[in-house]
Amino acid sequence: MILREIAAKSILIKSNLPESDYCINPYVGCMHGCVYCYARFMRRFTNHRERWGEFVDVKVNAGEVLRKELARTQQRGVALLGSVTDAYQPAERKYKITRALLTALVEARFPLSILTKSDLVLRDLDLLKQLEDCTVGLTITTLDEEVRRRFEPRSSSVAKRLNALRVLHENGITTYVFIGPILPYLTDIRAIFGAVRGIADTVWAEALNIRCGNWADIEHVLKQHYPNLLSQYKATVRDNRYWDEIGRELSRLSKEFQIPLVGFYRH
Repeated sequence: MILREIAAKSILIKSNLPESDYCINPYVGCMHGCVYCYARFMRRFTNHRERWGEFVDVKVNAGEVLRKELARTQQRGVALLGSVTDAYQPAERKYKITRALLTALVEARFPLSILTKSDLVLRDLDLLKQLEDCTVGLTITTLDEEVRRRFEPRSSSVAKRLNALRVLHENGITTYVFIGPILPYLTDIRAIFGAVRGIADTVWAEALNIRCGNWADIEHVLKQHYPNLLSQYKATVRDNRYWDEIGRELSRLSKEFQIPLVGFYRH
C-alpha cells in the first residue's frame, strides 16, 4: 500500500448526489480494497501507476482548508463525508484527518451525513453528538464473513459494523444501513433487514454497478470462489427485470420490518 501526503486546494465540493449538497473526501483512494469499488475513476486524477486499491493520498491540510471554506460559505446544506473514499479507512487511525474535519464542522454547526464500512467511526462519537444535524450510515453488503472478506478484504467485519450501528443509535445519532452494492445471489437482503431492525432508522440500497471498470475484478473473484454463479451474473447484472424484482423485494421488506426505504440506486 502506497501512502502519499498531499495538500488539498479545496475540500467542500458541490455535490450532484440527490441526498447531499456537498461532498467531503479526506483521502484519494481507499485501503479497504473493495473489488466492486465504483470510485476507481478517481485514479485518473492522480499520478499513480499502482492499481486502484493499492494507494492512498492523504490530504494532510484538509481540516485547515475546510475551516476556511466553511467561514465563507453562505449557502448551507448537508455535507456527505466519504463519497469517493471511506473517511474511516485504516489510514485514519494514524492521520486523524476525518477527526480534524469533524472538529471544523462542529464549530460551524454544519449538517453532516457519513457513510462508512468501518467501526472506527465510534472513535469520534464525542464530536458526532455535538452536531445538531448528523446522520451516520454503515454499508452492509452481506452478513456472510466469507463473502465480505472476498469482496471487501480490508474492511471491518460485519459484526463490528452492526455493533457500530447499535452504539450510534443508542447514543441518539440518526442511523441508516446502506445495502450496497447488492451482489446477486450473495446478498441476503431479508437477513440484513432483520439484523438492523431497531438499530437503523432508514435503509438505502444500490444495485451492483459494473459500468466503472470493475467487472474484471468481480469476474476474478467469481471464477475463483463462485464459478457456478458466473454465467448467472452475466445474465442478470444488466437485466432490468431482475433489478425490478429486487426493488419490489426491498419495498416488501421495508413494510414488513417497518424500516423506511429511502432510495434504491440503479445503474
